Amino acid sequence: MGYATKHLTTDTWDDFAALVEAHHGVWGGCWCMGFHPEGIGRDSTPEGNRAAKLAHTRAGTVRQVLVYDGADCVGWCQYGTPAELPNINNRKAYEREAGEPPTWRIGCIFTAGKHRGHGVARAAVGAALDAIAQAGGGVVEAYPEQTADRPPQRGAYLHTGPEALYEQLGFVRDRRIAKWRWVMRADVPAV
Repeated sequence: MGYATKHLTTDTWDDFAALVEAHHGVWGGCWCMGFHPEGIGRDSTPEGNRAAKLAHTRAGTVRQVLVYDGADCVGWCQYGTPAELPNINNRKAYEREAGEPPTWRIGCIFTAGKHRGHGVARAAVGAALDAIAQAGGGVVEAYPEQTADRPPQRGAYLHTGPEALYEQLGFVRDRRIAKWRWVMRADVPAV
């Protein structure tokens, strides 16, 4: 399908917010804050996460590609430097065998329920990789879930995306950090 992409800015905030609100705050009210420095914790609320995401958007401290089907925002891919997105799942396992840090990280991806399985995530990650290339490129890490050879799961566990998506985009496994989660890397050349 032919999707358009735009970055999350104050001009596109309402589109992003409409998508999040249509999905009950996404993953319990995260508002795509989990990877940001302040993250989400026990004291986080959906309202607080929304306010924090809006503050990042207004400050220009968020890098997130939104995917559009016509006028409707139907998904996104969050990306940034490790300093911008320091919080990752399975941190202890990640640090045990950590080598050279990546230049960039892909945090979470999200696709609206009715649009899953139609290439939204691929469009989102592809546009994020294009933006990374334009920003100088470098080593990009993602932390997807292995879906092959695994029992069926509910969609929420895929907030970092399926491994197969990243394989299709040239990422390779670096190391396992959980039973079904991998560090995958790709070297994105600058354009």
